[in-house]
Amino acid sequence: MQTNNKNQDFFEKSENFKNMPLASRMRPKNLDEFIGQAELLERGKILRNLIESDNIPSMIFWGPPGCGKTTLATIISGMTKANFINFSATFTGIKEIKNVMIKAEENRLLGEKTIIFIDEIHRFNKSQQDAFLPFVENGSIILIGATTENPSFEVNSALISRLKVFVFKALDEKDLEKLLNRALSSEEGFGKEKYKINIDQDFIKSIAKFSNGDARSALNTLEVVIFNGLFDKETNTINVSKKSFNESVLKKTLLFDKNGEEHYNLISAFHKSMRNSDPDAAVYYLARMLESGEDPLYIARRIIRFSSEDIGLSDPHALLIAVAAFDATRFIGMPECSVNLTEAALYMSLAPKSNALYNAYNLAKKDCYNDFSPVPMHLRNAPTKLMKELGYGKGYEYAHDKKEKLTAMECLPENLKNKVYYSPTDEGLESKYKTRLENIKKLRNKLH
Repeated sequence: MQTNNKNQDFFEKSENFKNMPLASRMRPKNLDEFIGQAELLERGKILRNLIESDNIPSMIFWGPPGCGKTTLATIISGMTKANFINFSATFTGIKEIKNVMIKAEENRLLGEKTIIFIDEIHRFNKSQQDAFLPFVENGSIILIGATTENPSFEVNSALISRLKVFVFKALDEKDLEKLLNRALSSEEGFGKEKYKINIDQDFIKSIAKFSNGDARSALNTLEVVIFNGLFDKETNTINVSKKSFNESVLKKTLLFDKNGEEHYNLISAFHKSMRNSDPDAAVYYLARMLESGEDPLYIARRIIRFSSEDIGLSDPHALLIAVAAFDATRFIGMPECSVNLTEAALYMSLAPKSNALYNAYNLAKKDCYNDFSPVPMHLRNAPTKLMKELGYGKGYEYAHDKKEKLTAMECLPENLKNKVYYSPTDEGLESKYKTRLENIKKLRNKLH
């Protein structure tokens, strides 16, 4: 049995792996091979009928990544008798668009149709989208756009009013399992390889579950899992063990996308679990992030923010714990710092909660934008003779000179007098600060 490093040499000898990624090899060639979107593409459904009759209108395919939008456009390109042209938002300017539109108009006059496919149409700017409008209107082209973004916001209203929108859904787990098993058995996948693949169906189900309905992600993950399996020369078999599966899937592919939505989903779930005083969920999402390769210092910084935003003076020690966890993480790094972050996450989860600090700052911030009152003269520093003559610092009362360590002096600008920003709760230690603040206000009223 060989090591993972030697597996690479084995795979490099396989011609299939030299050509293209598994997801590209497994792209269906016709509607019968297409998996998912049954509501649109089952026999008798309107979109299938339009495609098979080669009578498609201008339309938008809207749905999440890996649900088959571009694949369906590729199938259409192979079935239609029309001229089929791909456009790229990155490399296509107004000049190129107009040149193609002129040619399309000439073809229309000769009785030929032109289909323009724009993947990620939301990346086209307004001017680029406007360039297509008159040619869609007069029938010179049939426009097919694919987008992961809501076309109501990303496509010009004049253009989208002339397009039929078809909503694609993420593939369900059963569809993905079917696709993955097809990849294992079909000639386009691993079916004609000289070696056997030994992979548990539970692993297939796990890949389907964690791929979030994305066929491309599922196939890419399967490829990584098999690539990192162990090759047994005696049986000519690639064995996918639980260890190699976890290393391939949990860390590299499924649980985390540092540049994508899942990055924000996980940190959001972590923060909200601590806010909801759910220590088990907090530790779970912490482990998801750390085992997926998230920067532990990023998590530590978010815990510091949480300690003041969601706990504050209800437990002032929370900030100390959070900062200590950050320092510990910086000193020792992963994997040792995982327990330091766990300690901090559990402390935050179990601490009394108060967002009074968060609310106080936001209320004050709002007034900062709505009010530009100067600092009252008595609160201004007067380091020079001229400034003293102008009244800077005049009337200032030094609290330490008073028995109560408090004066009746107003510190807010006149037009914000008596404004309240901080409203302490009854949670934890903040209840003591609430009592203290109430006493301060009563005493100040007596001093007036």
